Amino acid sequence: MKLQQLRYIWEVAHHDLNVSATAQSLYTSQPGISKQIRLLEDELGVEIFARSGKHLTHVTPAGEDILKAAEEVLFKVKSIRQVAEEYADEKKGSLSIATTHTQARYALPSTIKTFIEHYPDVALHMHQGTPMQIAEMASDGTVDFAIATEAMELFSNLIMMPCYRWNRCILVPKDHPLTQPSELTLEDVAAHPIVTYVFGFTGRSKLDDAFMDRGLLPRVVFTATDADVIKTYVRLGLGIGIIAGMAYDESIDSDLVALNASHLFSSSITQIGCRRDTFLRGYMYEFIEDFAPHLSRELVADAFGCHTKAELAELFSHLDLPVY
Repeated sequence: MKLQQLRYIWEVAHHDLNVSATAQSLYTSQPGISKQIRLLEDELGVEIFARSGKHLTHVTPAGEDILKAAEEVLFKVKSIRQVAEEYADEKKGSLSIATTHTQARYALPSTIKTFIEHYPDVALHMHQGTPMQIAEMASDGTVDFAIATEAMELFSNLIMMPCYRWNRCILVPKDHPLTQPSELTLEDVAAHPIVTYVFGFTGRSKLDDAFMDRGLLPRVVFTATDADVIKTYVRLGLGIGIIAGMAYDESIDSDLVALNASHLFSSSITQIGCRRDTFLRGYMYEFIEDFAPHLSRELVADAFGCHTKAELAELFSHLDLPVY
């Protein structure tokens, strides 16, 4: 059994069983990957992938367990390399982050800029996706950090740490009737067509819960994953926008009015997380603390010492989170 073979089966499984696509991503040949998978299956005496002709159709039950074990082995190998790199040169390496458009566009730029200035020899990679995709990438070790608001709690092997609280604003053109009331109500908002995030994005669940609790059925006419796309369709008159307050930039959105909606919706908490068996390099601690200054190296180390979600919650219960 070779590490290369474990890498191949893991990559094939994460490329929708497409061996050609896997070969392209690994800069190797399709026949070479197929041969190594067959050799591994012959050695183990079981099929990892079921086949129809030359095509892989699905992962077998045995393959499911083998892939989980392979993932753990590959992640341990990655950690060993990170330990060696930390001692060989603490300012060289790589850092991969998965996050949403809103975080990448509005919350992370200053942290990214500072990090690159301090660590020019660390290759920084950013992946964008849905909260579920982001959490999955962190859970399976594809990325080092996940930064998001939704879905992170679904993965038990992630250590989640709170970064900041945020809420929403209602985005309307300057002459819109909603600019007149002294204080908006949910009934006011529900009376207009709404343009907002796709469900599962950027605290969307808190928005839906607020309307449901009041027995209101909002008319959501258009959804998107990108706050800037939502703004575009508000400008076109498709409806009023509901976006994260941080996504309103007065300098470039001066043709729109952002109405405070913090009294209408519960606040959301953006978190940063990674696998609990991650070896955190020095520059990783520094990235976390720059993004969320209350997450000191000592507090992060304490978080990794927690064994349950209840212990984590207790550890962070005293924090007075900043509001973005």
